[in-house]
Amino acid sequence: MKRTILLSILFCSILSLFELGGCNRSNHTNSGLQNHDSLKVQNHDSLRKTITQIAQDAKGTVCVSIENLEMGDTLSFNGSHHSPMQSVFKFPIALAILNMVDKGTLSLEQKIHVTKEDLSDTETMSTMRDKLSGNDTSVTLHELLNYMVTESDNIACDILLEKAGGPKQVEDFIHDLGAKQIAIAASEKEMHHDDKLQYLSWCEAKEMTHLLKLFYTGKCLSPSSTDFLRKMMEGTQTSAKRFRALLPKGTVVADKTGTSGTLHGIAAATNDAGIITLPNGKHLIVTVFVTDSKADFNTRETVIARIAKAAYDEMGK
Repeated sequence: MKRTILLSILFCSILSLFELGGCNRSNHTNSGLQNHDSLKVQNHDSLRKTITQIAQDAKGTVCVSIENLEMGDTLSFNGSHHSPMQSVFKFPIALAILNMVDKGTLSLEQKIHVTKEDLSDTETMSTMRDKLSGNDTSVTLHELLNYMVTESDNIACDILLEKAGGPKQVEDFIHDLGAKQIAIAASEKEMHHDDKLQYLSWCEAKEMTHLLKLFYTGKCLSPSSTDFLRKMMEGTQTSAKRFRALLPKGTVVADKTGTSGTLHGIAAATNDAGIITLPNGKHLIVTVFVTDSKADFNTRETVIARIAKAAYDEMGK
């Protein structure tokens, strides 16, 4: 009897050891999964640390929002800060204008009269003014969009902003698309003559990324208008030293930049926002707003370039 009890105890002990071993194997497997998940988080932590280090060079507030479009992987760094957009707001204006084209209210080939008065501001950035030599003329809506988006022309922007119904009309359209944390309150001319107004046309970095996602996935415009604006943004001529600077040669980038002047040693806005096409065919949406920076212009652009490259390396897989 005692022998039977002892054998039973021995059997149970052995069984317990196997069960514990099974649990250990199970725990080991779960631990491996947890470590794998932690590795993903750690990668983001590493990128966040990299951005933190890079941002110090800006001597201001750096706001970043990144999303791998197909994977749904995201990172936000000061993503809810209200940053002045400067010329990044030309992207929402282009969306509003092309929505009117889709509805038949406007046509890309229709002629828009441009007056001497429109071209009279000699201080603002305008390649159109320089090409037209300040004379009355007519240009197509297509040409105006190209000036505004590709060359970031301020006079073309204000003409198109008026065509769209003004700042409030564009803001309402963008809000209706589902991008609420964005404000459009003044024209380029108004901001040029009153620096404080640029802070009224603000956007959260994560909301600009959201708007770019809506655009790129066809939620804003018809397929033809989406393709038209995407190609125009791929030809952006103002970001050679920003997103494009450190990415592999030939990387396709569709973006819109924004740049303020410097007042009392502080630059209100040095920005870039757009979609980077990855080697695997996926897309990385990146928004970088450098706000109220005391760094010089080259440093601010380099900060943007380094953040885009870090994002490309760590989230572009």
